[in-house]
Amino acid sequence: MKIFIDPPNSLVLFDLVERFGHEPLSTMAAIQERVDNLEVDMPPMNVTLDDVVKGLKYAGIEVPSGVRGRLALWGPLIEQADAAIVMEDCPYSFGCVGCERSNLMIKYLVHRKGIPVLNVKYPETDEDAVNFVAQAKEWMEGLK
Repeated sequence: MKIFIDPPNSLVLFDLVERFGHEPLSTMAAIQERVDNLEVDMPPMNVTLDDVVKGLKYAGIEVPSGVRGRLALWGPLIEQADAAIVMEDCPYSFGCVGCERSNLMIKYLVHRKGIPVLNVKYPETDEDAVNFVAQAKEWMEGLK
């Protein structure tokens, strides 16, 4: 199954999803496509007209361009997703959690899609981390 991870650039969640036999949908793959694309002159600084149009599909013109740009990357990933893992209360150093508007839109799009979602709190202790991995493993095994 394809599992969208939030924060979308979390290497920890990416690895966890991959280890349990699923395909993680993350920012890294979406950016890699753009960096390798010859249509973009100076990756990843430039965007194409298609990127702008994709962003407008998920957020109106009045929404800040940074939010639309992020949604141009993440929106198509959410559309492909069969399930999602959403980590709550992450520190700013864990993935790209600095833009709260983007985070709210991601959660809204995932909820609107109606796919199975594992909502977990960021683990604060070693015991919390062990429990999180066990919970994620059990949840992902139930998806197969």
